[in-house]
Amino acid sequence: MTAAASKRNVIFVTIALFIATFMCAIEGTIVSTAMPTIVGDLRGVALMNWVFSIFLLTNAIATPIYGKLADSIGRKPIFMVGTTIFILGSVMSGFSQSMMGLIAWRAIQGIGGGAILPVANTIIADIYPLEKRAQVLGLNSSAWGIASVIAPLLGGFIVDNLSWHWIFFINLPIGVIVLLMIQFFLQEEKQKIDSHMDIGGTIWLTITLLAIMYAFQIIGQTVINWQVVAGCIILTVVGGIMFIRKERLASDPLIPMELFSQRTFVVQNLVIALMSGFLIAYEVYLPDWTQGILGLRASMAGFAVTPSSLMWIVGSFIAGKLLVKLSPNQIINISLAFILVGAIVMVLIPAYTPFVAFLLISTICGTGFGLTTTTSIISVQNVVKPSEIGVATSFNTLCRTLGQTLMISVFGIVMNMTMLRGVSQTNGATLKMMDKLINPQTANQLSGEILPKLRLILYQSLHNVFIVGLLLILAAYVINWFDRKRN
Repeated sequence: MTAAASKRNVIFVTIALFIATFMCAIEGTIVSTAMPTIVGDLRGVALMNWVFSIFLLTNAIATPIYGKLADSIGRKPIFMVGTTIFILGSVMSGFSQSMMGLIAWRAIQGIGGGAILPVANTIIADIYPLEKRAQVLGLNSSAWGIASVIAPLLGGFIVDNLSWHWIFFINLPIGVIVLLMIQFFLQEEKQKIDSHMDIGGTIWLTITLLAIMYAFQIIGQTVINWQVVAGCIILTVVGGIMFIRKERLASDPLIPMELFSQRTFVVQNLVIALMSGFLIAYEVYLPDWTQGILGLRASMAGFAVTPSSLMWIVGSFIAGKLLVKLSPNQIINISLAFILVGAIVMVLIPAYTPFVAFLLISTICGTGFGLTTTTSIISVQNVVKPSEIGVATSFNTLCRTLGQTLMISVFGIVMNMTMLRGVSQTNGATLKMMDKLINPQTANQLSGEILPKLRLILYQSLHNVFIVGLLLILAAYVINWFDRKRN
C-alpha cells in the first residue's frame, strides 16, 4: 500500500469512527425528545425510565468484554460486530409495538453500543502517534457535546414530520455506511482467536455492574425500596470479591489485576469517573436553569452548552501538546483548574444571571473537559502493554459511564429532596407546579404571584446539585495528588 493510500485510509477510518460515535452519542438525547410521543403511543409511562436505564446497564456491562475481545481477536471484527448489534437493536426498537418490546430491544442496542466508543478510541490509538492522537480523540469525544445540541432539534423534526419510529430507523443507513467504510479502509493484521475467554470473570463482573447500577437506578426514583437497594449492595460486594478472586486465578483474565498496580492507571480512571459525574450535572441541570429560571426556550438552553463542545476540541489539542512535556498528574492539575473555576462560579452565581455568563462558563468548563478526558485516555493507554490497550481503553470508558450513571441518581436525590422541602415551606406551591416551571411552554400557566417563589425553589435545588458537583472536582484533585510522580 502506498503512503498516499495509507493516509487516505486513515482519514476515512477516522471519519467512520466519528460518525459511529456520533450515532451512539445522539441516541440518548434524541430518544428523550421523542419519549412523550412514544409514551402516548405505547401507553407505558410507568416503564418510561427503563427505556433509558436498560441501554446504560447493558452498555456498561458489555464495554469491558469488548475491550478484552478487541485485544485478543482484533479491533476491526469486534467494532463491526458491536456496530451490527447496535443497528439490529435500533431497527427492532423502531418496530416495537409495546413498551416491554422497546425496552428489550433497547437492551440489545446497548450491548452493541458498548463496543463503539472504547473500540473506536482503541483504533485511534493504533493509527495515530501520541500528539496527533490527542487531537483526534478530542474531535471524536466532541461528538457527545455536538449531539447534545443537535439531538433535540433532529428528534423534534423527525417526530413532527415522520414518526417516532424513525429516530431508530435512521441508524440503519448511517450504520451501514460506517460498516462499509471500516470494512474497506481499516487494514488490520489477522490475529489468532483466543479460545480461553474468561467466562467466570465475565459472569461475576456482569453481576457486580448490574447490581450496583440497578441499586442507583432505584435510589434515583421518587419512592425508594431500601430493601432492594441493600440486597443490590450486598450482591455488588460479593460479586466484586468473587470477580477479583477469579481474575487472580485466570490464565487470561478479562481485566488483568496487575493493571491496578500502575498508579497512573488507577488515578486517571478515578479522576475521569469523578469528572464525568460533574459533567452529567452540568449537561443535565444547566438547561433546567436557563429554561426554568431565566424562562428561555429549549433551543437557547442547548446553545448554553454549545461552547463546551467546541472548546472540548481545543482542550484536546492542548493536551496533545502538553503530554510530550508534562506528566499526567501535572496536566490533570491544569485541566481540573478550568473545571474547578466553572464549578465554583456555578455555585456562587445568583439565580437571574445573564445568559451570556453561561456561555463563558461553558467555554471554561469545555476546555477542562477536553484536557481531562484526552489526558486520561492517553495516559492509561501509555502505561499498559500494547496487547492490553483495548482492555485499558474500555475500562476507562466504563469508569466514565459509571461516574455519569451513578451520580445522576445522586443528583436526582439532592434535587428532589431540596424541591420537596422548598414546596412544603411555600404556601400554594406543589411539585406539579415545579414540572410546569421547568418547561417554558407551560410556565406561563403559573400565576405571577407563585412564579418567583417557584424559581427560588428551583434555584436552591440547582445550587445544591452544583455544590455536590464542586465536591466531586475537589475529590478529583485530592486523588490526582497521589499520582504526583511519574511511574
